[in-house]
Amino acid sequence: MEKWIDLSHVIEDGLVTYKGLPAPVICDYLSREASKVMYEEGTEFQIGKIEMVSNTGTYIDTPFHRFADGKDLSEMELERFAGLDAIVVRASVDAPAIGEQAFYGHDVRGRAVLIHTGWDRHWNTELYFENAPHLTEGAAQYLLDQGAVLVGIDSFNIDDTSGKARPVHSILLKAGIPIVEHLCNLQLLPDAGFIFHAVPPKIKGMGTFPVRACAELRL
Repeated sequence: MEKWIDLSHVIEDGLVTYKGLPAPVICDYLSREASKVMYEEGTEFQIGKIEMVSNTGTYIDTPFHRFADGKDLSEMELERFAGLDAIVVRASVDAPAIGEQAFYGHDVRGRAVLIHTGWDRHWNTELYFENAPHLTEGAAQYLLDQGAVLVGIDSFNIDDTSGKARPVHSILLKAGIPIVEHLCNLQLLPDAGFIFHAVPPKIKGMGTFPVRACAELRL
């Protein structure tokens, strides 16, 4: 069994993560060919350039994403992103709304809770944005009350996007609980017995950014 399981999607030029938001533009700032005039023969470098919105690929939301006075990426404690004892909750997608009942019987206190719906199989297709699994307001309140420290999901949005309210983001981020969206490969994880990491750059004035989310299995 592998010790490390990658839980992040690949970010590439033109990728649409969230319908309505622009895709990233990835290109050379300095190409290897252009760098040849700057260095000795056989010593080429590439410096890349990327233009993107913060909600690209697999990303983490911090309180500043929702609340102007909430902690941004630079202000969150590192232990909120890394070295988290974690569990996977397997949620039925017969109906898109995942209620608090899905978490009954799971010990979530002090843990990252990763919700496996299998929706990542539709990644980078039109189906990914249609009728996607999400949590209910009651589920978010239950996870808060039960002491979860991070919540992640392998679908388009942790909230129902059919309306304008975002109660799951509001409840969790108000309490300082980070949210990771667009996870993948959760089917490769055990239900428990692993450590979760999802560390973003330390950026001032931003509440969301892509992460290289991964699980470290206890072998």
